[in-house]
Amino acid sequence: MKPDDCSYHIYLNLLKEELIPATGCTEPISVAYAAAMAREVLGVLPDTCTIEASGNIIKNVKSVVVPNTGGLKGIAAAAVAGIVAGDASKKLEVLGAIEEAAKSQIKEYLKAHTVTVLPAHNDIVFFIAATVKKGNDEATVVIEDKHTNIVRIVRNGETQFEKGDGPAEGGGLTDRNSLNVKDILDFADSVRLEDIAEIIERQVTYNCAVSEEGLKHDWGANIGKVLLKAYGNDIRTRARAAAAAGSDARMSGCEKPVVIVSGSGNQGMTASLPVIEYAKALHVSREKLYRALVLSNLTTIYQKAGIGRLSAYCGAVSAGCGAGAGIAYLHGGGYEEIAHTIVNALAITSGIVCDGAKPSCAAKISSAVDAGILGYHMYQNKQQFFGGDGIVTKGVDATIRNVGVLAKDGMRQTDRQIIDIMLNRTSSKQPAGNKS
Repeated sequence: MKPDDCSYHIYLNLLKEELIPATGCTEPISVAYAAAMAREVLGVLPDTCTIEASGNIIKNVKSVVVPNTGGLKGIAAAAVAGIVAGDASKKLEVLGAIEEAAKSQIKEYLKAHTVTVLPAHNDIVFFIAATVKKGNDEATVVIEDKHTNIVRIVRNGETQFEKGDGPAEGGGLTDRNSLNVKDILDFADSVRLEDIAEIIERQVTYNCAVSEEGLKHDWGANIGKVLLKAYGNDIRTRARAAAAAGSDARMSGCEKPVVIVSGSGNQGMTASLPVIEYAKALHVSREKLYRALVLSNLTTIYQKAGIGRLSAYCGAVSAGCGAGAGIAYLHGGGYEEIAHTIVNALAITSGIVCDGAKPSCAAKISSAVDAGILGYHMYQNKQQFFGGDGIVTKGVDATIRNVGVLAKDGMRQTDRQIIDIMLNRTSSKQPAGNKS
């Protein structure tokens, strides 16, 4: 693929668009961003705040710690953090620079003010509306489809911005219709290093720092540490542990930023950290690592294009397949090895559901990475899953399309059921193992 090809620019733009820093789990951060922007539009600290959110937003914010809040969880905490101390100009790093004194102010505001959380009455999968009021003044900011995609701003009943009036905050997404595995591999092989070095090196630096934090300290369920203790220190375990440890830290409120992929920090770490571990073990060049990460990231983005930002389908599965493809590439694999790795991995783990952001994401990441690695080793041992085996069909691109249909359309009712269970049939007052 040549630099003047249209596809070259599309693929490069996808990397620039998707591989961006975020501090904290991206759904609560999106809530904080909307609330911070609403306060900015209002012009003063509000007396009340109302957040309307789609079920998937509620699901992904409910159980994750909001960074820089002193351990607070949930939509109300995210919104108040954005209102009291957020910097809307930093978008997904809106809560990245909160000073210690502001953390107590967040808790004080929560105690003294009314924050109402309501389910959105629409069918939009990704929807947040933040409304803040002070006296007779009020402001509303609406985000749809993408974490920073503001589609409407209203102050005192007058629309100040609506998508279509000009460039939206966060913008639209680059067209993904041209994505396919063969061209992704061609781009990874031919992309000029100067075009991707800064983007990919930032991913390596940020995500490795969070992974190291997860392995050094006590975060979440410490899945990364458990893996190393239980299974040893071989490269396959290290690759799983590195990604899991990053999630351990991030889901439990680590304040270090990560580079996300397809709107998710967990996906960003899953697509990158196992590839980085294998690159170290194989002693490959920095260039080879960069190209493997380009392949892994774009393979993840490709799969998520058919699924959407949020779903009942665990996004770590897509990223684990991407990591498997990157690992195959590091071993010298070409199109055939990479295509079979992806198909094999999808056949293994496509049943994992997303029941929100929380510590167990780290364990799901471990399984997804393991499937990616197993998918590669299956091919190395002349084993594969064939078209007609379940959702697998002939050709890697056709199988990816099947998974997209399954995740986006087939699992809609599953998503509703998961949300109902999470909101109405579970209790956080006792350990899940207790009998009642």
